[in-house]
Amino acid sequence: MPGTSALLPTADRDVVGAALQETLVDLLHLAATAKQAHWNLYGPRFRSVHLQLDEIVETARTFADTVAERAATIGVAPDGRPAATAKAGSSADVPAGPLSDTVVVATFTTAVADLSVRMRRRIADTDGLDAVSQDLLIETTAALEKHHWMLRAENTP
Repeated sequence: MPGTSALLPTADRDVVGAALQETLVDLLHLAATAKQAHWNLYGPRFRSVHLQLDEIVETARTFADTVAERAATIGVAPDGRPAATAKAGSSADVPAGPLSDTVVVATFTTAVADLSVRMRRRIADTDGLDAVSQDLLIETTAALEKHHWMLRAENTP
C-alpha cells in the first residue's frame, strides 16, 4: 500500500492505527456536535457556555488534525469523511433546534467524560507499542479532561 511505513511492526501499527482512527472520529464528531449546540444555544448562561463550546471545538479540531497526521505518519490512512464520523455516534449527540444552556452543559459534561474514558482505554491499549502516538493520546486526554472540569464547574450551584 502506498505510504505504508516501516516505523512500527505491522501488529503494533494495527493497534495504534485503530486507536488513532477511533480518536479521530470521536474528535470530529465532538467538534461538529459542539458547533451545532453552539449555534442553537439559549439561556441565562448563553455567553459562557457559547464560548466554552468554541473552545471545545478548537481543541477537538486541532487534535483531530494532529491525530490524523500521526496516523498517516505510521502508515495508516486516516478516515475523517462524514460517513466515518456519522457511524460513530456518542453521548454528545444533540437534537435539532434550540438547546437550553442546562441541557447543553449536561450533554457535553457526559460526552466529554465518556470520551475521556475511551481515550484512557486507548492510552492503555497503545502502551509499549508506540510512545509517540501514546503521548499524543495522553496530551489529547489531558485537554479533554480540562474541558470536562470546566463543564462540571458550570453545573455547580
